[in-house]
Amino acid sequence: MIAKFFYRLWHYCNFVFSKIKGRIARLTVVSFKPEGTAKGNVLISYNLDPFLAKSTETICNKHTHHWESLEMVKIFLDLGYCIDVITLFNDVFVPKKHYSIVIDCRHNLERLAPLLDRDCIRILYADTAHIVFHNAAECNRLYALQQRRGITIRNNRFELPNKGIEYADCTIVLGNEFTINTFKYARKPIYRVPISTTEVYPFPEEKDFTACSKRFLWFGSNGLVHKGLDLTLEAFAEMPDYHLTIVGPVSREVDFEKAFYKELYHTANIHTYGWIDVSSPEFVELANSCLGIIYPSCSEGGGGCVVICMHAGLIPIVTYETSVDVRDDYGVILKEASVVEIKKEIQKISSLPPAELKAMARRSWEFVRANHTRENFSQKYRSVITEIIDTFGQRT
Repeated sequence: MIAKFFYRLWHYCNFVFSKIKGRIARLTVVSFKPEGTAKGNVLISYNLDPFLAKSTETICNKHTHHWESLEMVKIFLDLGYCIDVITLFNDVFVPKKHYSIVIDCRHNLERLAPLLDRDCIRILYADTAHIVFHNAAECNRLYALQQRRGITIRNNRFELPNKGIEYADCTIVLGNEFTINTFKYARKPIYRVPISTTEVYPFPEEKDFTACSKRFLWFGSNGLVHKGLDLTLEAFAEMPDYHLTIVGPVSREVDFEKAFYKELYHTANIHTYGWIDVSSPEFVELANSCLGIIYPSCSEGGGGCVVICMHAGLIPIVTYETSVDVRDDYGVILKEASVVEIKKEIQKISSLPPAELKAMARRSWEFVRANHTRENFSQKYRSVITEIIDTFGQRT
């Protein structure tokens, strides 16, 4: 009883501490100044976490936005601007200075618009598809699951829609044509900066493409129905000769885990893990044992999970809405994302000769090496910001 009491007390203290920490972060403003005379001030409302880390070496590598946030600040410093950074959840910040540029990814652009000077350049940094599309797509997936299996799963990725693009001068997106199209309604200039990656790996030259031809990986974060794990599980449950490995926070979505418990834990050809650090030898070993990543998401802002798997030498089998550029010579675009189609495409690609599979994996790896690296993000972001300043900075 005593041990149980202290265990609960420990969890409660952690809960309270996390709430206090979150509240402090929500009100925090981190500021930077360039060397020499500043050209102006920039406000970035995005991800504050990397600026609160003890050092850049301790930055989380679970998502690309941690490093990308740091790089955005470095680029503006190099361009000669002072920068203030707040979290996107800071809903009380009020400008007390003139800002030349304001960048926001959710609701702050709309909230701050009446407080900004007329000559301020306002940029929506779109790291998702438009939230109205995003929500509708997930709702359709949840409804389809309800009709197939007679169960209701709670939404996990819903967000309050924002009007950021309607208050912006322009938008920067991390995804491809899919993501761009969800913002076109506002008729604002849209610039693409391809999402970066948290890791790069050498191409697995010694990989046995015969042995792994029937082994696939689903790798994703929260929002399991949103990201098509339900469809993937149903497909592989009907294909006992094909193996599926799942890497993601399955246990955090209790209703999903309960609904698919048999498929997740009591189906011989399906192997469920929790989260695995992509910089670990375990992840590399797992990737080398699989042929491709299957990821039938309904809406993404850049498909970072797919990109990291392509860096690891996996062939992408994804939906158009995953927002990753995939050609027929190195991957598969699912047209319907149905259980029937997933089975068909998995069986089709597995039947290809090992030499052809290796060539596809190599082209997949070469594509992300050329387009989705930190170096490319930095170069593209700097180029886009410079163009935006030249285009919109002449207003009076």
